[in-house]
Amino acid sequence: MGEDVTTGRNEGATCARLDLPWARRPPARVAREIILRGVFGGLLAYYTRRHTTGDQRLAEAAAPVLFVANHSSHMDTPLILCALPARWRRRTAVAAAADYFYGDRRLAALVSLAFNTVPVRRKGGGSGNLRHVEALLTDGWSLLLYPQGTRSRGDDTERLRSGAAVLAALHQLAIVPIRVEGTHAAMPPGQSWPRRRVWQRRHPVEVTFGEAIRPRSPHERDEVMERLQAFFAGREPGPSRAPSPAIAPDRAFPYAPAMPSPAALDERRPRL
Repeated sequence: MGEDVTTGRNEGATCARLDLPWARRPPARVAREIILRGVFGGLLAYYTRRHTTGDQRLAEAAAPVLFVANHSSHMDTPLILCALPARWRRRTAVAAAADYFYGDRRLAALVSLAFNTVPVRRKGGGSGNLRHVEALLTDGWSLLLYPQGTRSRGDDTERLRSGAAVLAALHQLAIVPIRVEGTHAAMPPGQSWPRRRVWQRRHPVEVTFGEAIRPRSPHERDEVMERLQAFFAGREPGPSRAPSPAIAPDRAFPYAPAMPSPAALDERRPRL
């Protein structure tokens, strides 16, 4: 057991070292806005017919928040960022799998500049693997994360990891759920570019912002993830019930350790 904890800490420290803080400085933020609106905005307009609903819910929301979305395509991140109002987009980081995006320095620099990514582990374990992310939240940055930990290979949402609920409760943040539809058909996993021939119609895609969820305690994580699962499936959550098998409570979304003890929670809870 001690060896596992040490490994978790080492990997968490590695994620922090892989992070590229320059991507959140003013020059990079200006460049990113140009890239998202000029480059990705144009590409999305050519390949897709976009529709956004529920974004008015963000008008009176207080930053930071956790944006939690389903994930089935590399198109999801630019689509969501372009759908966010400008004031939110400019202060939102994106959790990205360290093993996938940060193994090559050039790729890491590219995604950091284009999407303001922050490296995270896909698997839970270890208490230090979130420190650099928590520092961003403390500094007022919102975070976009995908609790599936990877892109789904079909229409159904993959197992959800519950770290988003734990992280939101520990930092007393609201979770804003985001449902993305249509991107799997436009650019499924394994494809490096969107599908569309000149004579074909654009792919309809939709981004829906749901009502904010405010976890009061990390121990409510199963109920919170049930609500997210229902939202991603396009249905209203029912009354509280036993944890769904679609939730992976022991693998907190790539980024949270196993459930801490009540004493540890009290120590980590922000003091007012």
